[in-house]
Amino acid sequence: MKIIFLVSLVSLFAISPVYGQILSDATGLVNRLDVQTGGYTFEIKTVSNFNIPDFDFDKDEKRLSLFINSGLENNLGEILIPQTLLGGNFTFYLNENQYFPKINSNEKISFITLNFTGSGENKLDIIGTTYLDGLVEKDKITPKEILLLEKTETLSDSLGWLALLGFLIVASALIVVKIRNRK
Repeated sequence: MKIIFLVSLVSLFAISPVYGQILSDATGLVNRLDVQTGGYTFEIKTVSNFNIPDFDFDKDEKRLSLFINSGLENNLGEILIPQTLLGGNFTFYLNENQYFPKINSNEKISFITLNFTGSGENKLDIIGTTYLDGLVEKDKITPKEILLLEKTETLSDSLGWLALLGFLIVASALIVVKIRNRK
């Protein structure tokens, strides 16, 4: 009984590194891009497993271009864009091909979830239909509004729950073994 328990415990830790690539794919680099236009500065926040070394904003075309550099084949990212900077109906182009990410919006922000393949250099163009629309001096996004838009569970959340479940199973097994040994 003890040998079976020890083998299963050791295999739990021996198999876990196989999922290391999944964990590294899901880690997030935070970028804060300050767009200065129309006498205002807007912060665009990104969390992704790729780097954004540069960006460009064209107010006449209502277009934000993100220059992406990725060492991974599977790319995940989230972008928060203030509606006052760029809003309305969005059109996306990834490497000049139309792209359809998941979009959640409210009156203050657009929350865009990216999931695409392709390592190396990529370019994402985000084109809106409104620019500097509804700009109010004290237009702030509350943490509650961001949480409402981030309801979807990410891969790292799932792996965290899986690790917690594994820990609880191992702890329960240890308790059962100790109780049996006392009898």
